[in-house]
Amino acid sequence: MAPLAQTRDNDAIARTSTASMSEQPIDTVQPSDTPAIEIERDVMEYDVVTVGAGPAGLSFAIRLKQLNPEISVCVIEKSSTIGAHILSGAVIETGPLDALLPNWRDNPPPICVPATDDEFWLLTKTGGRKLPVPPGMNNHGNVIVSLGAMCAWLAPQAEALGVEIYPGFAAAETLHDPDGRVAGVRIGDMGISKDGTPKDGFTAGIDIRAKVTVFAEGARGHLTKRLIKRFKLDADSDPQGYSIGIKELWQVPEDRVSPGKIVHSFGWPADSHTYGGSFLYHLDKGRIALGYVSGLDYRDPDYKPWEAFQQWKNHPMVKPLLEGGNLVSAGARAIVTGGYQSLPKVEMPGALLIGDTAGLLNVPKVKGTHQAIRSGMLAAEHLVAAELAAEGFDAKLRASDAMAELKKVRNIKPAFKKGLWFGMLNAAWETVTGGLSPWTLKNKPDWSSLQKLGEAEKPKRDYLDRTLAPRDRLASVYFAATEHDEDQPVHLKVADTNICITQCAEEYGNPCTRFCPAGVYEIVEEEGAKRLQINSANCVHCKTCDIKDPYEIINWVTPEGGSGPNYQNL
Repeated sequence: MAPLAQTRDNDAIARTSTASMSEQPIDTVQPSDTPAIEIERDVMEYDVVTVGAGPAGLSFAIRLKQLNPEISVCVIEKSSTIGAHILSGAVIETGPLDALLPNWRDNPPPICVPATDDEFWLLTKTGGRKLPVPPGMNNHGNVIVSLGAMCAWLAPQAEALGVEIYPGFAAAETLHDPDGRVAGVRIGDMGISKDGTPKDGFTAGIDIRAKVTVFAEGARGHLTKRLIKRFKLDADSDPQGYSIGIKELWQVPEDRVSPGKIVHSFGWPADSHTYGGSFLYHLDKGRIALGYVSGLDYRDPDYKPWEAFQQWKNHPMVKPLLEGGNLVSAGARAIVTGGYQSLPKVEMPGALLIGDTAGLLNVPKVKGTHQAIRSGMLAAEHLVAAELAAEGFDAKLRASDAMAELKKVRNIKPAFKKGLWFGMLNAAWETVTGGLSPWTLKNKPDWSSLQKLGEAEKPKRDYLDRTLAPRDRLASVYFAATEHDEDQPVHLKVADTNICITQCAEEYGNPCTRFCPAGVYEIVEEEGAKRLQINSANCVHCKTCDIKDPYEIINWVTPEGGSGPNYQNL
């Protein structure tokens, strides 16, 4: 959404709400290097504010209004339109959606294809072996959707119940009462120049105050990250783990597509110490959704997740499906994979965490949407029963089916850190025993797994010559339709760029130039000196840099509302 459009929306909100200056002190939490602009701000007040219009946030809002129509709730979303930043496989289990909207099949999402056949392959460079489908990946009764389109479909159903939804509004800071309790969020200012000074048309972000704030930011939420640190929510849990998922949507001749067919693979092009695998979903109308997931606990500093995906596309089992077709849309997003042992405490004074921002994705199933909907509904039910008190939600979530599901599979993903074959053997054991092993494997932060150049084993990549589009990462960014006003503060905050051109260059060879799927980070040489160049306009908001940087000096913060990718049916 353009700055002018957000200005109009701000004015409209101020007219239709009780806008006033707060009567009690409010503390804000913001990045330490972001200057605060002292200015009077409009204030909106709701019973509940939800940050993020993904499946968790929208399901929460719908269920809240179903249970108590008198509760006022708004949902704010940083993307220009609902669904524009949503990227997922996505095959969903329909049970939680059935419970939320029993008649949803009478008016299904725009892309909704019943699953028909499952295939599971171990790939080599030139072929592969078809294996039995693991029980957790059996998709009988599930549906393939575009999660972005599904969220755009959910939004008007929430609005029909009285939920107020505002796309293009990026929550930049959290508000806190004097005792530290979360009191809402502050929307980022619009019209700030690159040097931090207001431009013509500057619009101050409004403060949205609420009795309870629900964070549904998705994987690696930038506000959630700060709140976890502030309230020590991870004191009793392992570090969270992530993968990067890179996805494309293709239009191909219709006779190549078998609607409902689902194909997953592992093996090539990943080496045996890199967690990776693909998905290929046959949609309708000649469309194929496909992508590649790389665990961000990989060791090799030279590994390139985007390149691995492009290699997989050129595999002889995949390439014939795509040749002669057209790439429609492309993007990337971090996936939360820590599971049971990495779940932080999901309540704090005045706020809750739900969905992927809490870490509820089931890795072996390759599914998180049903968990997001389930947790959103549970949060709504808790708040209604507790008269909008956050206290007690953590215990309720941990006693729920959502946590029981994660506990059963808690050891599957961590075991792959010891290699592919150990991981496969352990997965079989955990599946047979139903996760009843008397141990729980530990997770470490993903950045800590990266080996230095002199220590890293150099796996044989055994790559193919690529012929399918896109030819490079910048071409892929075009298909993400990402937009950022270049005259705004860079939203990728690097604490010390000297480390990048000295220590990191020597020890790791600047892995940010390889793990970023959008070519944001570049080492350039000018007049005999090197420097880090941040091409922030390319950013697709995947958060990989915030996760994998071995020095933890990259901090992703939200740019102006409405900035970022504009995904089409991803």
